[in-house]
Amino acid sequence: MPSAIAPPNDLVNAVRQIIVPPSDADYLDLLIPAIKGASSTNQAARLVESLSQFSEDREAEIERMCNTNHQEFVTSVNQLLGIRQGTVKLTSEILALNQSIQLSTEKLAQQKRTLVDSRGVRQNIDEATQALKDCLEVLRLANHVHDLLAKKNHYAALRALDEMQNVHIKEVTQFKIADLIQRSVPVTKKMIADAVMTDLNTWLYRIRETSQFLGEVAFFHTESRRSRQKERAERSDELKSYKLNSAIELVCDESEEFDILDNEEVQVDFTPLFECLHIHDALGQSDKFRVEYAATRRRQKELLLPTSMTLINDEDSSLSNLLEGIAGFAIVERATTRKAPKLRSPVDVDELWDSMCHTAITLISEALNGIDNAEVLLRIKGVIALFIQTMESWDYPTSALRSFLLTLFDKYAELLKRRFSDDFQEVGNINDYMPMPINNLDEYDKVVNVSWYEPSKDRDELSFPCVLPFSQMYPLCCIDIRNFLNQFYFFTDDHFQHPNIIDETLKKSLDDLLSQKVCKFLVERLSSQYLGQIVQILINLEHFETACQELEQLLVTARSSTSAGGPIILNATEEFRSNKKTAEKRIFELVNSKIDDLIGTADYDWTASTLETEPSNYMQTLTAFLSDIMSSVLLGLPTEIKELIYFDALSHAANMILSLPLSPDVKRINPNGVAALAKDVEYLAEFVDGLGVPILRENLDELQQTISLMQTENSDEYYDASTRNKKYGRVHAMNGPLLLEKLTYNVQAPPKAEKFPTLSSRFGMK
Repeated sequence: MPSAIAPPNDLVNAVRQIIVPPSDADYLDLLIPAIKGASSTNQAARLVESLSQFSEDREAEIERMCNTNHQEFVTSVNQLLGIRQGTVKLTSEILALNQSIQLSTEKLAQQKRTLVDSRGVRQNIDEATQALKDCLEVLRLANHVHDLLAKKNHYAALRALDEMQNVHIKEVTQFKIADLIQRSVPVTKKMIADAVMTDLNTWLYRIRETSQFLGEVAFFHTESRRSRQKERAERSDELKSYKLNSAIELVCDESEEFDILDNEEVQVDFTPLFECLHIHDALGQSDKFRVEYAATRRRQKELLLPTSMTLINDEDSSLSNLLEGIAGFAIVERATTRKAPKLRSPVDVDELWDSMCHTAITLISEALNGIDNAEVLLRIKGVIALFIQTMESWDYPTSALRSFLLTLFDKYAELLKRRFSDDFQEVGNINDYMPMPINNLDEYDKVVNVSWYEPSKDRDELSFPCVLPFSQMYPLCCIDIRNFLNQFYFFTDDHFQHPNIIDETLKKSLDDLLSQKVCKFLVERLSSQYLGQIVQILINLEHFETACQELEQLLVTARSSTSAGGPIILNATEEFRSNKKTAEKRIFELVNSKIDDLIGTADYDWTASTLETEPSNYMQTLTAFLSDIMSSVLLGLPTEIKELIYFDALSHAANMILSLPLSPDVKRINPNGVAALAKDVEYLAEFVDGLGVPILRENLDELQQTISLMQTENSDEYYDASTRNKKYGRVHAMNGPLLLEKLTYNVQAPPKAEKFPTLSSRFGMK
């Protein structure tokens, strides 16, 4: 079906199709498009012309046919006329229809133009509506960002801002609002950064306020681990050698799960820090944030540490607060390093740690100057040791703190020495320098248990009251020494890793105290003129020497397994041993001085006219003195020392008695004078024999041989070498002739008395 009639041939064909349609119904269907096409192409006249031409052709054909068949022709003509009339009518209708179509076409064109204009307006409206929606979305997101900021949902706000900037603003870049919103983005980002920093600062403030409590919880956890490790060590000897924080201890304690940062007592939420870090990283300000965070933590560290502290009369609360605060601060730092390694490097954290340790050590050192109580130092050491073990579990270096423990130990040792010195001085001042009386078995057991003393009798054989050889000073000093040792070892435990230093310091300190305090104190008292005091000092020195020997063995047993082997020798042992000799010499001096005084009272009449029948008073007093000191003052001395004192005293007495006739003041000696001297010497010899120590008699040999020489009737035999060596071998070569020259025989000498009578029993000696 043609939609338009353009070329003549096509128009003719179209007319033919119209005139000879396949069916009557198709006639109009073909005619209307042909008319419409001719009208639209301005070929209506040609269409009419074609139709007319077709009509004429038909008429000519009809005429030819009519010529052949007139009747049929006429009929055909009539039909043709009818057709022509119909054609004319149809033509009129066509023209009318064409005009109507033209009018409709113009109207349609106008409507189409209107429709096109409407579509443009609608498109503009749609575009405006979409633009408005996009702008509203941008505004919604901008408001949403501020709403999220108000709700402190900073990361969501930043993401919304990024979405608005990178997606939605690009859709409205042609509008002024895009420029306004774009210019507000940096300000909003700064608001987000400021808001998250505000939250972080609030978090940091809470962390700073919580640091001490966090440290307290960490200390409690470490103390609990200590207790569990101690219980495990008590159950298994194999675990005793493993310290806290060792691999074995950590494995054994794995079942005890405890998060110091998240427990019933304290919870540390790192979300604000992570959010702040993530937001600054998203803003491209991670380096700036790291610098600011590090500066903030340094300022907090400065606020955490006081400028001064006191450790006197505060039960170590200041120290505990300080170390708990440092521990909490450092634990947060280490946790931050582990959770956000890009934020805090181990080097930065270790620098802060070293700074805090140095400041803490300085503060504690200054506060130690006012402490004079060893127990306070022991508590301080305990707190520091707990701090060290807690921080070692967080992989912090503690060498500086352990070195400080050595300084603390030195001061502790000095305070113990000072306390021992003060206590000993007090004991020494109240000491009565008398053998210690014991009233009952309970007292005896107490004294023997605290003293290094081996009783000569079993406790069942004792009768009370009794006395022990040493004075009360000795057991009291032994108690102080034992306390000194125990207090020294109180400082050493699994928290103090320098047992060798303790062993060496203890040996040196104990040696100094025993030598410079105890021994020196006793030696200084040797200047006393009271013989009983000197004797008691000698006895005490003897027991202190024994105590030193026992202490040497005790130190060997108690020393650490890591210390050097071999015996331990205390210089004090030799000090006491050598000063025993000094005390013995002092006893000799006092005894000899008394002997000198007694013999100085001798008043011999060397030219007496009568014989003396009784020993001289000074001789009786001398023997009584010697007997008394042996049965009282010197009773507690060992037998060998008493014999030595007797030996020296008798030797000195013999020399002093011999010096009497040798005195230049004695010009003449008659037999009566010699007899008086012989009577006294015989009396003295009887006393010595009664002592039951034969060797003591040798001290009188020279004196007796000298008297025998003075009493001999033949003095010439002294000058005979063989006789002199036999009878007067102990007589001094110069004294014999001198005394012989002083002899005079103007008075007849009394009869010789028996030289060695039985020793009198009046002295009560065997």
